[in-house]
Amino acid sequence: MANLTLKRLNKYVPFEGPVVLVIMDGMGIGKHDESDGVYMAYTPTLDELFQSPLFTKLRAHGTAVGLPSDDDMGNSEVGHNALGAGRVFAQGAKLVNDAIASGRIFEGDAWQKIRECATRGGTVHFIGLLSDGNVHSHIDHLLALLDRCAREEFKRVRIHPLADGRDVDERSVLRYLSVLEERLRALSTNGRDYRIASGGGRMVATMDRYNANWGVVENGWKAHVLGEGRPFSSAAEAVETYYREDPTITDQYLPSFVIVENGKPIGTIEDGDAVVFFNFRGDRAIEISRAFEEEDFREFDRKRVPRVFYAGMMEYDGDAHIPKNFLVAPPAIDRTIGQYLCAAGVTSYAISETQKYGHVTYFWNGNNSGYIDETLEKYVEVPSDRIRFNLRPWMKAAEITDLTIEAIESGKYKFIRLNYANGDMVGHTGEPLAIRIACESVDLGLMRLLPSIAERKGVLVVTADHGNADCMWTEKKGKREPMVAHTLNPVPFIIRDFSGANQIQMRNVYQPGLSNVAATLLNLLGFEKPEDYDESLIEVG
Repeated sequence: MANLTLKRLNKYVPFEGPVVLVIMDGMGIGKHDESDGVYMAYTPTLDELFQSPLFTKLRAHGTAVGLPSDDDMGNSEVGHNALGAGRVFAQGAKLVNDAIASGRIFEGDAWQKIRECATRGGTVHFIGLLSDGNVHSHIDHLLALLDRCAREEFKRVRIHPLADGRDVDERSVLRYLSVLEERLRALSTNGRDYRIASGGGRMVATMDRYNANWGVVENGWKAHVLGEGRPFSSAAEAVETYYREDPTITDQYLPSFVIVENGKPIGTIEDGDAVVFFNFRGDRAIEISRAFEEEDFREFDRKRVPRVFYAGMMEYDGDAHIPKNFLVAPPAIDRTIGQYLCAAGVTSYAISETQKYGHVTYFWNGNNSGYIDETLEKYVEVPSDRIRFNLRPWMKAAEITDLTIEAIESGKYKFIRLNYANGDMVGHTGEPLAIRIACESVDLGLMRLLPSIAERKGVLVVTADHGNADCMWTEKKGKREPMVAHTLNPVPFIIRDFSGANQIQMRNVYQPGLSNVAATLLNLLGFEKPEDYDESLIEVG
């Protein structure tokens, strides 16, 4: 078992109150112009905090969070992994890239089982997000899998693509469909039959998370498995029809569809088939995986449950082992800050609404579900509204703030972490008014937290996991286009010390990133960092 003993800091003076970490999801530091939703919002509390002498900017994308290159935007999953792990681990996209390049992805038991299904005459199905956003998936991974299918002479393959419009341009799916269709035509020779069978927008079909709306998964199940949905002759026809019928619709909200030929679906999922969910990120892959794997499944009526071999691109939940089979092993993240604090007997409290609850628990704890030590920890989920977030951009910030204040005033918890989801979830809508209100809602929450932390003589730490609301639109050829994806911008890191117990000053850390936060929190709590944790951002004492 790993040594989880922490050493006490010399000259550290304990203080009464808690260390409160506020993660402003999706609120990076932008250009400070009209396109920057954080800057344009009325945020007097943040404006004051930004003047703190205990302030720096953190890298929250690319290699700083374990992604392949610094052209890769960060995301909430890898961001919270880095925050909780205290060092950088190779993450989903990089792991998959390496496994494909080395060929290891095709050497494991999962691909062997897929090959056996194809050899016996079964259809191989691929379901997942079709884009190069590199947050949940990458089209290149799908194309590599399809090329391998052809090389191994799999006769029948069906694709069930989900439109993105969130991590990429909001109306870009036709571009990706064109690339996919061209590859399918090239591979459909020598008796091979490779085609698109169904699809839909990611927020409407298949990719729900945290049990927020199982109806989304049911929509996908009906289209992919049962062949139930609005019929079209091609995926492009479906998208173009939906665009024409609703000029305001974006890719993430496209209704599900089914491709038919002679009035019949061309790619229902049947007994003996193999199904691969090709997303590498876990949060929006767990529920559809459960629908395929659980015998005692009660979330919706599946009507028909084909006996298939199901595999994920990765293991999406390392604690619950979902799914049972996967193509690429996830990073083995051990010795998280949560494990160290529990071993040291430190009480902690974690809270967010449904949309980000798993980020302050599952991802923070190194892709593991459940408590580390239930006697020391309290996790609270505030149910998210089931509504487009631009229509209610304040989301659950007030409720999260209420409960956090109760936790602070209770005196039970030494370390409190919370996530305000507004900047990210509303940022993905690309609607400036809603984005500004979302940022203002977070600012209001901070304004309410400050007096409680001050009264208990605690320490406030404010940061973000990646950018989003900090860029609402981009300008191309004189025309503004909504920016709905994450950004490559740095994120703030701010400390406000109300305890007065210790002298704290910022250290000069080279290219600091999210992985430096864990050591910093440990210092604020009176501990030295573990030897292999990334440097602390502060000196205490």
